[in-house]
Amino acid sequence: MPCSADEEKAMAAEKRFEKVYSQGMGSVVILVDRETGVNYMVASNGSGSGVTPLLDREGKVVVTPISRHVKGPEL
Repeated sequence: MPCSADEEKAMAAEKRFEKVYSQGMGSVVILVDRETGVNYMVASNGSGSGVTPLLDREGKVVVTPISRHVKGPEL
């Protein structure tokens, strides 16, 4: 049975990760953890995929202030 619009909105609000960037045909995606602000890079190809925290040029984990990141498609 399909969800109502209100149910879909409620489910979207509960999702922890938000896609903020995509490159190519979705082969590289940046996700932001809505609870911690930590950014993750997900790389995939036809035979596999991997995920790692996104690092800045000093090797520190990129953390987006939660109130500042742009709303994008939820995952």
